[in-house]
Amino acid sequence: MGRVVITHSTYLEGLIPLLKRLATQPGIDTVTPAVISRVRGRCPDLRLRVSTPTIGGYKLLARRGTSAQEVFVVTRWTREELERALEQLLGG
Repeated sequence: MGRVVITHSTYLEGLIPLLKRLATQPGIDTVTPAVISRVRGRCPDLRLRVSTPTIGGYKLLARRGTSAQEVFVVTRWTREELERALEQLLGG
């Protein structure tokens, strides 16, 4: 079972419970929420998408409202496996 690294004081609403569920998946080692920023456009619901590969995993982008937050995932999964897991977690 992986772990969620809690290092910031601010997170997108609903993000931490979702990341904790992701961390329980076999193959996920560490999930670290990072920088939060303002973005153009609006996203009424919480969305999570795979952005770019990193050394040992992937960077995800979480969106809600006019905010976006980077999330780093250390995993041995492929991009497709991670995208499928995110779809299941988000109920899609």
